[in-house]
Amino acid sequence: MAERWALILGASSGFGEATSRALAKEGYSILGVHLDRRSTLPHVQEIVDAIRGEGRQAHFYNVNAADVEKIEGTLDTMRQEIGDAQVHVLLHSLAFGTLGPYIGEGKLSAAQMEMTLRVMAHSLVDWTQGLVQRGMFARQGRIFAMTSSGSRRVIPNYGAVSAAKASLEAHCRQLAVELAPMEIRVNALRGGVTDTPALRKIPGHERLIAGAHERNPSGRLTRPEDVAGAIVALARPEAHWITGNVINVDGGEEVIV
Repeated sequence: MAERWALILGASSGFGEATSRALAKEGYSILGVHLDRRSTLPHVQEIVDAIRGEGRQAHFYNVNAADVEKIEGTLDTMRQEIGDAQVHVLLHSLAFGTLGPYIGEGKLSAAQMEMTLRVMAHSLVDWTQGLVQRGMFARQGRIFAMTSSGSRRVIPNYGAVSAAKASLEAHCRQLAVELAPMEIRVNALRGGVTDTPALRKIPGHERLIAGAHERNPSGRLTRPEDVAGAIVALARPEAHWITGNVINVDGGEEVIV
């Protein structure tokens, strides 16, 4: 069987790390994109070693995943690395944006708003376009993008990220329709509150964690591995008719008011 590749945007922590590890166990080789300082690069190497320990290939790229020129250059390098093989799964799990109010002291600037939307939403379209234009996306492939309940709820200082998540969901719907002739399925995944580095950057994250513990009928927070397991299942051929959705992966958290 031809080599199966997964491209993970945000591969060095949280949902991206867990999905890289889970897909490697499922037989996928991994193209990982991340942005890390020198102090956290040893952990990235641990992830690479774990993937290779499963007998799979791993190529990781420490670049700005929202910079258009970097995207183009990285895709060209990936094309050389994997040869004629194709990408079967793309996960967008980029969590880098500016938190702050719209009004008053410390209000967001136009540049901060634009950066947040570019990283956490529009970059999904850039990577998808680049893969398709190069013939790198496999027919019957899968695209997953990580959204959150903030796409439709107000959380203090979360406005720009909320706007990005709503935009990301819209991009998924549009791509689902346009890629349907290629049988590429596109879904946004709404994880429950998950204790990740991204969550801990949100002011008042302690309240979010406590509220989820109290509200979630499953009695615990969502874990990155829960989302990774859902991606593995949805990437299988049997899930080929699921597209254009926002799918909750939260143990029932979203249905509790």
